[in-house]
Amino acid sequence: MLVQQHTIKRPVTMSGVGLHTGVQTTMTFKPAPDNYGIRFRRVDIGGAPEIPADVDHVIDVARGTTIGIGDAKVHTVEHVLAAIVGLQLDNIIIELDNIEPPIGDGSAKPFVDMILDGGVMEQESPKDYLIIDQTIQYQHEENGVHIVALPTDDFRVTVMIDYNNPALGSQHTGLFSLEKEFINEFSSARTFCFLHEVEMLHDQGLIKGGNLDNAIVIVDRELPQDNLKKLTRKLGISQSCILGNTGVLNNKKLHWRNEPARHKLVDLIGDLALIGAPLKAQILAARPGHASNVEFARRVRKLYQQKKLVRKYQHERKEGVVFDTNAIQRILPHRYPFLLVDKIIDFEVDQRVVGVKNVTMNEPFFQGHFPGHPVMPGVLIVEAMAQAGGILMLNGLENPGNKVVYFMSINNVKFRKPVVPGDQLTLDIEMVNKRSKIIQIRGKAYVDGKLVAEGDFAAAVVDRVNGQEEPKPVSAESPSLP
Repeated sequence: MLVQQHTIKRPVTMSGVGLHTGVQTTMTFKPAPDNYGIRFRRVDIGGAPEIPADVDHVIDVARGTTIGIGDAKVHTVEHVLAAIVGLQLDNIIIELDNIEPPIGDGSAKPFVDMILDGGVMEQESPKDYLIIDQTIQYQHEENGVHIVALPTDDFRVTVMIDYNNPALGSQHTGLFSLEKEFINEFSSARTFCFLHEVEMLHDQGLIKGGNLDNAIVIVDRELPQDNLKKLTRKLGISQSCILGNTGVLNNKKLHWRNEPARHKLVDLIGDLALIGAPLKAQILAARPGHASNVEFARRVRKLYQQKKLVRKYQHERKEGVVFDTNAIQRILPHRYPFLLVDKIIDFEVDQRVVGVKNVTMNEPFFQGHFPGHPVMPGVLIVEAMAQAGGILMLNGLENPGNKVVYFMSINNVKFRKPVVPGDQLTLDIEMVNKRSKIIQIRGKAYVDGKLVAEGDFAAAVVDRVNGQEEPKPVSAESPSLP
C-alpha cells in the first residue's frame, strides 16, 4: 500500500446526467493540498460551499449516499468516492455545478478514467492510515446484514449478496489488492435493480436519469410485452425492451457473472471513504447496502477520531493508560492543587470515559477536612467526576487548553461511602447528551468496585479570555453561568 498522500495532477472535467435527479451536471476533479481530504464543492451556489466527504455530513441513504451541509447537498457520491479510494487518492476537490454527479455507465470506471487522464501525484505528507487493531461489527438482524472489520496489515474486502430472489441468487466476490485488482476487476461493475422495483423507484422521484445504458435491470417477474411498453413509456425510455431469456432486461451482457456482487463491493468501498481515512483492515460484508455501510462507517470513524485524539495528547504509549497526567494537563486547564484526575484508563469518543484519582494523605484538603479523621470532601469527588467528564468534550473541540468548563447544573448527587487516604477513586462518566458546547453527563465514582458517589451534570464550554476564565451566556435557558 502507498506510503505518501496523493492527489490528482491537473483538473479534468466530464458532463452528464445524474441517475436519480436527472439533472445535467458538469463535474471537475481538481488537485488539493496535503491533508485537505476529499471535498465536494457546489460552484453553482453562492460562496461555492464545500462538503467534506465524511459520515458526519451524510443526510440521506435512499438508493444512494447523499451528503450535505446547510443548503448545499450532493446526491449519489458513492461511485465517485469509490474511484478516488480505488486509486488511493487522499486529497481532491470535486466541483459540481448541480446537485448530482453524472452517472456515466453506472459504474466507477468513468471516474477512474478521469483521474488517470489527470494523472496521480505523490505529495509530501504521509498517509494517515487507520489501522484496525480490534474487531468492529455492525449487524441488522431484520435485513440479515453483517459487516465486520478485522485486523490485517493491508486492505481487503469480501462481499456476499443474497436477495432471496431466484432471478439473481446468492453471489460473492473479494478484492485483495487495490493496486492489482480495482481498475480491471471491479471499477466497471455497473449499478443494478430488479424489474419489480423500477416503477416504484420512479414513483418515489428516483432514477429520473436512469436508462438501459447506465443500469442493469434484473428480470424477476413475468410482464406482458404491452405492459412492458407502457412501463418504458412512463419512464421516458425510448429504446425497445424485451424480457429476454438471460435474466437481464434486453439480454444485456454482464461483464462478469457476479457483476452485481462486484458492484456492491464498489458501493461499499465508496461508502467507506466517508470514514475520512484510508484503512488497513479486512472487511467482510454480508448483504451490505448504503444505510448499513454508512452506519458501519460511522462506527469506524469514531475509532479513527479517538485514535487521532489520543495521538495528539498522549505522546508516550503506556500499557493500560489512555491519557497520563501530562496528557491530562494538555487537555484540562486545572493545576495543583485542583487537578483531581491522575490518569484516564478508558475512553470512547462521545460515549464514555473512565478516570482514576489516587487519594493520598498528602492532599492539602485533609489538613482541614477533618483533623484526626481525614475524609475527602464530597464536593471534590463531584469535581473529580466533572473533570473526567471534561475529557468527553474533546471530540470536535479545537484547542481545549484555551477552553474552560463551567457547571450549569448538578442534580441527583448521592454520597454512599466516605473516601479516605489510601483509596483509589475510579471515575466512570457516561455521555447523556451533547449539544454544541453544552453537555450532559452521568457520573459514578467507585472505590474497590463499590459505589461511593454519583450524580448528573450539565456543563458548558466557554473560551478563556486573555488567560482569564470569563463566563458568557450560552443558552436561553441559562443566560449566565455561575
